[in-house]
Parts: sequence; C-alpha cells; structure tokens
Amino acid sequence: MISKTLRTVSARFALLVTKDDGMSTAEYAIGTIAAAAFGAVLYTVVTGDSIVSALTGIIDKALKTAV
Repeated sequence: MISKTLRTVSARFALLVTKDDGMSTAEYAIGTIAAAAFGAVLYTVVTGDSIVSALTGIIDKALKTAV
C-alpha cells in the first residue's frame, strides 16, 4: 500500500518536473519589456508637476486639519 502511494507520488513529481508548461524565453523578454515600459510610464506620471502638487496639497491639508 505504501509502496503504491510512493510510486504514485514519485510519478506525479517526475511529471511535474519534466512538464514544459511555462513561458519561453521570448515570452519572458516581452514581459520584461512590458514591465519596464509600464514602470517608465508610471514614473513619468508620478513625477509630473500636477501629481506632485496634488500630493503636496493632500499632505498639507491633512497636517493642518484640527482634531
């Protein structure tokens, strides 16, 4: 009984290790480029004058609020 279970687990593990269900190198490259582009756009938006002034205004308003 234990031997059969061990063989089943071993077979499933071998199948899991040998399966090639993942991203290929080209997909990793596209994903990396997309992530870098998204980061660049996000950085540009966040460091823009309107966002910085809006965040500064929110922080100033929060600090000046009387409790």
